[in-house]
Amino acid sequence: MALLEVRGLHKSYPDGWSLADVHFVVEEEEIVCLLGPSGCGKTTLLRLIAGLEEPEGGQVLLDGRDVTHVPPHRRGIGLMFQEYALFPHRNVFDNVAFGLRMAGWDRKAIQDRVAEVLGWVGLTGFETRDVNRLSGGERQRVALARSLAPRPRLLMLDEPLGALDRALRERLLEELPEILKRAGVAAITVTHDQEEAFALADRIVVMRDGRVVQQGTPETVYRHPASPWVARFLGLTNLLPAVALEPGWVETPLGRLRVEDDRRWEVGAPATLLIRPEAARPGEGEVNPVDGVVRERTFRGGHYRIVMECEQGTRLNLEWPSGPSVPRTGEAVRCHLDPSGLVLLPSETHGPDGP
Repeated sequence: MALLEVRGLHKSYPDGWSLADVHFVVEEEEIVCLLGPSGCGKTTLLRLIAGLEEPEGGQVLLDGRDVTHVPPHRRGIGLMFQEYALFPHRNVFDNVAFGLRMAGWDRKAIQDRVAEVLGWVGLTGFETRDVNRLSGGERQRVALARSLAPRPRLLMLDEPLGALDRALRERLLEELPEILKRAGVAAITVTHDQEEAFALADRIVVMRDGRVVQQGTPETVYRHPASPWVARFLGLTNLLPAVALEPGWVETPLGRLRVEDDRRWEVGAPATLLIRPEAARPGEGEVNPVDGVVRERTFRGGHYRIVMECEQGTRLNLEWPSGPSVPRTGEAVRCHLDPSGLVLLPSETHGPDGP
């Protein structure tokens, strides 16, 4: 049985916007990320699960028990907002201990629990610190410790890394899953950043306009987006009109291309071909050769991101291995496209999500 099950949640608002028919589950100690653009309904969904808003339809189940209309404080769910909402007049210890005191824990149990969770988040010895003098990352850790202290089985985090600078964000992307696993809690995180979702989540729920448009592991969502819209949202912009031929082959503006795709497509059916940036292989190849001119190139550390204008006029954003043979801007170049990096998606005009 799943720890959390969301069944067909629905909520509408006077301006006509609605959250509609949302289904997903969270397993024990699993990290699920709600991923989507601003305004798609991620935070609204979080508030419905927490009990801060009432749905008009659907159910929220914890351990199989319907908690749809149970007050927030009786659900056993922790909630951490982006703003952290620390008490400015309390020190670190008192901020973390607040929920435990409200729950009636005794002094010794509070001291032991605060020490334990501060150790998890790397703030041992910070108990008497003024929260107003902490860095952004330290305040974020205090808020996380406070959320974990009451031993919730499910913790929900709304844009938990959104207010941090890049270096600190990268560090916490590595540490947060480990902290959550150590605490033994499942988590739902909310973000609009696909890189953050890929780094944090065991499973991703992609949302658009109040609806779930795809669910799966980070690898599955990246390798097989459900629609051209999902692909673009993930930053995958090499999308070409295509026509399915016999299994494994498609006709495109770049010519006939080999595709490794085990899904069956009707011969002659319109589709969209996704070419992932890492599909490019410099030089000659047995299949899928492409000729063009480099129009832009940007150094990205282990690779260059190049914009290649093909002979047919199509522009592709590709990853090119770093090294002395990286083509310069304006240089003619040949590469081939690895069939495993090509994926057929629904047609832009016939797909479920549109362009």
